[in-house]
Amino acid sequence: MELVLHRTYFEKGTNSVLFFNSKFLGFTIELPWKENKRIISCIPEGVYNLKPRFSEKFKHHLVLENVKGRSLILIHPANDALKELQGCISPVTYLSGIGKGTTSKPLFQKIVSLCYQAFERKEKVTLTIKS
Repeated sequence: MELVLHRTYFEKGTNSVLFFNSKFLGFTIELPWKENKRIISCIPEGVYNLKPRFSEKFKHHLVLENVKGRSLILIHPANDALKELQGCISPVTYLSGIGKGTTSKPLFQKIVSLCYQAFERKEKVTLTIKS
């Protein structure tokens, strides 16, 4: 299973269009590109394996594996990248500005459901990020 993000970079944030099986799924928001610096930058473009993860804060969510120079890059709900993200990716149903969106939780839950079904089928789940 493959999810694909098509990014657009801005000075104050990164907005992307998210696809699943070549079909539009929604949008994502991230921090701006700042040379892959921890906590203040989005991650480099590339192909990443997704794995299931659980925490008290986000419950069931996703983590990206093998992000060069980084760890704990998550996919979790948020609506304002600068205020709520530290290098992670947040799905949003609607974009409301640069690095901002609305209605994050319903799209997040849909993505988690799709991925967890694939994990149960023992499928490899990847996220491809490109501009």
